[in-house]
Amino acid sequence: MDNGLLIEVSGIILGTLLLLLVGGVWIGVALLVCGFIAMQFAPAGIQIGAALATNAWSGSASWSLAALPLFVWMGEILYRTRLSDEMFRGLAPWLNWLPGRLVHVNVLGCGLFGAVSGSSAATTAMVAKITLPELKKRGYDEMISLGSLAGAGTLGFLVPPSITMIVYAVAANVSIIQMFLAGLIPAVIVMVLYISAIVVWALRNPDKCPPPEPKTSLASKLKETRNLIPLALLIATVFSALLMGWATATECAAWGVLGSLVIAAWQKALTWKSFMDSVMGATRMTAMIMLILTGAGYMSIAMGYTGIPAALASWVDGFGLSPYALIAVLTVMYILLGCAIDGLSMIVLTTVVVLPMIQQAGFDLIWFGIFLVLMVEMAQITPPVGFNLFVLQTMSGRDSLTVARAALPFFFLLVATAAIITVFPDIVMFLPRMAFPG
Repeated sequence: MDNGLLIEVSGIILGTLLLLLVGGVWIGVALLVCGFIAMQFAPAGIQIGAALATNAWSGSASWSLAALPLFVWMGEILYRTRLSDEMFRGLAPWLNWLPGRLVHVNVLGCGLFGAVSGSSAATTAMVAKITLPELKKRGYDEMISLGSLAGAGTLGFLVPPSITMIVYAVAANVSIIQMFLAGLIPAVIVMVLYISAIVVWALRNPDKCPPPEPKTSLASKLKETRNLIPLALLIATVFSALLMGWATATECAAWGVLGSLVIAAWQKALTWKSFMDSVMGATRMTAMIMLILTGAGYMSIAMGYTGIPAALASWVDGFGLSPYALIAVLTVMYILLGCAIDGLSMIVLTTVVVLPMIQQAGFDLIWFGIFLVLMVEMAQITPPVGFNLFVLQTMSGRDSLTVARAALPFFFLLVATAAIITVFPDIVMFLPRMAFPG
């Protein structure tokens, strides 16, 4: 088929997908249906059933993908401990001198829990459970509390280990470990921007912050922080093993689960009920992701047989966009997509079409993975379907638009981070190249 006809077929497939999603069909099922439609335009002799069976088996049998349920389970175990309470008590005494004071616990707490969760919504819920009531009780402005939580909760996707990074790595056929390493410096940049924004807000609005807490001795600070030592050791061990090449991502995930069980037992939070709840929570999340990946993989194969991705890439290339202009267009596209679908779906829906364009423009797929994670983070705080907005709406009693308005400054800081890594791509690629110089 010529390119014009292929683009028309892609329009039919996209229209069908949107109709199915609007109709409430599960995203994984919708992708399977669209993949079946695309296979009708594949060359003669391609067996539709065999292609689906092969894709489903090869995707689910991936050793790299085995890290996914393990990291999900690790987060589920720690979610059921007293970690959030201990994070607040451990971090709060050290932040009394900084303008904005305890609001910074939202950012640092989300960064810390994001390193063991891999989920943005879980990170937001875990930290909000303790910090929202505490900040309200101490008289902090509710809008900055909600906004910083919504924004910082997205760190669950950017701070490795990240479920989103694993899904992208499998979809793009790149190294999970390199994705994890690539996310570290951008995560630090996001946290620094968030903390800076809170400091500026506090200096401009001193009447919206309560007086400083009474000063505490160094011994008292260390005493409050001691309960965070096991978690810090777990994070340091997992990251060191990844960085030094001592273990694969899947092996690190297994050690992470073991460490989480030890921490839960040490906190006396490991009961048979909490153990089974964590197993079932991880099972539900993994089953949902695997259905989406199976549907996306089948649709990717079908689109590949038809030649639609190459045709779309050539069509976009015909506009003569510069690499920066292409990134700007993709940023707008992902922001609009984030208003309609969740971040995980954004990845599996677009990679089959977007990756050929990215490669043709000369961008590294690892770099683009981090850029895409930032786009997913934006989707988490974009109404009407931002998951973090729903979490905070439930926990605060405020409507999602109020939470979205509070999160708007942090949304723009994510846009600024995407611009920074686009202009200076070595920020993303420094650690992967250092660990894997070949």
